[in-house]
Order: sequence, then C-alpha cells, then structure tokens
Amino acid sequence: MYAVVETGGKQYRVEQGSSLLVDRLDAAQGDKVSLRPVMFRDGEVLVGEKELASVKVEATVAEHLRGPKVKVFKYKAKKGYRRRAGYRSELTKLEVTSLKAGKKAAAKKAPAEKKEPAAKAEKEDH
Repeated sequence: MYAVVETGGKQYRVEQGSSLLVDRLDAAQGDKVSLRPVMFRDGEVLVGEKELASVKVEATVAEHLRGPKVKVFKYKAKKGYRRRAGYRSELTKLEVTSLKAGKKAAAKKAPAEKKEPAAKAEKEDH
C-alpha cells in the first residue's frame, strides 16, 4: 500500500512509516500535517478527485533543516564579468504516520440487462 502525494509543487511516493524531505512548511516541530494525495494503491489504483476524496495521508513534522549549499557562479570570458552567489534550501523532514482510504470505491456494477434484444424478439414474433 502506497500513495503519491503533492506538496510544494512536487510529487512524492510515500508509504506508512517512511520519511521525506519537502520544501519548508509553516508548521511547528511535532505538528500533524495532512498531505494531498494524487494517487493511492492498495490492491487497486485510485486516481481522480472523486475516488481520492476518502483517502487521508497524515504526517508529523520531524524537524526543520537546511539543504546543502549550492554555489552559483556566472562568468563571461574576456569581459571581466564574474558574479558569485549561492543558497541553501529551507527544508522540512516529514514522517508519514497514517495512510488510509475511507470507504472503498464502489465496485463497478455489471451493466444491466439490455431490453433491446427482448424487444427485437417480440417484433420478430409478430
């Protein structure tokens, strides 16, 4: 059983008990956060807003941290143009606590018997 969730414009595959690094969230350490599911799989695959309405993915904020330093250097040969910059991403570490689907999606009903063949049979009898 796993789900694909979306947060910060990115999608992540999660399972219960897994942890992931996402862009910084406005939540204190230890808070519970619900993530928006994009896909859920438990035997059958659930995709689409109506099917995913009953799916809940919850995680707790383990810690806030910063990513590795990324150096940015711009340079143009023979022009004396050099710019040096850098940044570190602000990240949040989440631990997935629960991954559950409410009511299972109703199984597709078998198509009702068509009345057309019976109607054709009656026409042929006349």
